[in-house]
Amino acid sequence: MYHQNSNEVAAVTHADPLYNDWIHQQLRVQPDGLALYDLTADRPFTWREFNTRIDALAHRLTTENIGAGDRVAYLGLNSSDVVEIFYATIRIGAVYVPLNFRLTSPELSFIIGDCTPSAVLFDRAFEAVIKEIDASVLPPVLIDTALDGSESGYEKSLMWDQPAIAPAAATADTLSMIMYSSGTTGKPKGVMYTRRMMLASALNLLQPSEASPNSRVLNVMPLFHIGGMQFVLMAVKFGIPQLMMRSFDPGAMLGAINDPNLAITNIGGVPAMWSAMSLMPNISDIDFSRLRVAATGAESVPEPMLKEWQERGILLQEVYGMTETSGVVCMAQKADLPEHMGYAGRALPYGDVKVMKSETEEAVPGELGEIWMRGASVTPGYWNRPDATAEAFVGDWLKSGDIGRRDETGRLSVEDRIKDMYISGGENVYPAEVESVLMAHPDIREIAIIGVPDPKWGEVGCAVVATISGEPLSVEAIHQQCEGNLARFKWPQQVAHTDALPRNSTGKVQKFVLRQEYA
Repeated sequence: MYHQNSNEVAAVTHADPLYNDWIHQQLRVQPDGLALYDLTADRPFTWREFNTRIDALAHRLTTENIGAGDRVAYLGLNSSDVVEIFYATIRIGAVYVPLNFRLTSPELSFIIGDCTPSAVLFDRAFEAVIKEIDASVLPPVLIDTALDGSESGYEKSLMWDQPAIAPAAATADTLSMIMYSSGTTGKPKGVMYTRRMMLASALNLLQPSEASPNSRVLNVMPLFHIGGMQFVLMAVKFGIPQLMMRSFDPGAMLGAINDPNLAITNIGGVPAMWSAMSLMPNISDIDFSRLRVAATGAESVPEPMLKEWQERGILLQEVYGMTETSGVVCMAQKADLPEHMGYAGRALPYGDVKVMKSETEEAVPGELGEIWMRGASVTPGYWNRPDATAEAFVGDWLKSGDIGRRDETGRLSVEDRIKDMYISGGENVYPAEVESVLMAHPDIREIAIIGVPDPKWGEVGCAVVATISGEPLSVEAIHQQCEGNLARFKWPQQVAHTDALPRNSTGKVQKFVLRQEYA
């Protein structure tokens, strides 16, 4: 297995004179080529137009005294605006913070209070959410956007031509993004992204994606997750036209794939997306012949789904990575498919992967253990959380909390999760956070949340509850308690009643016992 360490990537960085601003590289090579196409708003942008808008926004931010090291947050759906805001922010040396629009106001209040942004830009559709956020954590600079390009504070900022703005000085270690990933304690953790990580992320995805300027990438994954942002990084760094939708819609996605004028070659998603598209009545009428790479991640893909898509001529390429690894660090190669379906592939060049039986002993091929990762794509740590950073690393190795095994050739199979997290529709759900909210219900004595299989979402939450009254609670009662406190994807969809939760001798709930009984 080839491992490219951080020093080697730093050398790549210094050899690239345009590392600090990839937009300018494309502006020199293909100024009138297609950079980005917002399909929902029907707004295409050339690299020249894209750069002009980024310059204008960068100037607006500097007039608000925002500069190197300051944070700039965005709340909203996918759009061309997101990519502009990201690159305008890092052009002036500031730090971009994408906010998950599925979170509630209390959840967003914590994140904003933690990263203390100098400006928050937000999709006008979320104005009510912004108003509900704790006013004490909001910055004075609030800029609204209209995703169809209509009049807004954002578009007013871009109305006047501005002189080219020189990119702020940056090194490979310059902090450029903070992406929040919830922890098992229920409190989100800000994963720090350096320029080195972003370069490694783009490079890692390029080769297995078979992408080039002649490709067309369709990006429907949320841009507050690294899965979506990694496509953005790769597309801009290597001049690949990127097509974008507000959010995933199975019919719209199939329609885009089927459109010869769009000529989409690369897409990525999570198993729930592939499942939803399979259920569309017109699936047999779709022409998939232009599609070269179809990636899937976030959770394992059931074998029947892999075979179903294979029958359509699509080899789903499973990937493995984390927010902390700036996305994909392993990806199944076409040469290994379909013989080795179910594997997430080998480590990509700018990362290294091993499986550990313990903190001192590496697992042999075929043996289960915890997946550890290191390399240029791995975060230096968590924002404001030196404790969490220390807990996550052994030397320069990041402990994933996932159980897996590798075969003799290094192919990785992700088997389970050590922690209690489960994945519903591609979204990570952390039981401790849900349990904390539900314990406020007056009739709940104790509660444990576990993930159980679901044909639509992959997994959903099951609340195992012991009540004070002894009477079972309904799903509706659970949802009422979640309302306004948790994003909907975190709401348990099943409820089981018990007299008492199983515990070990130290008093810890034995969730493996609950999984055996209910999952």
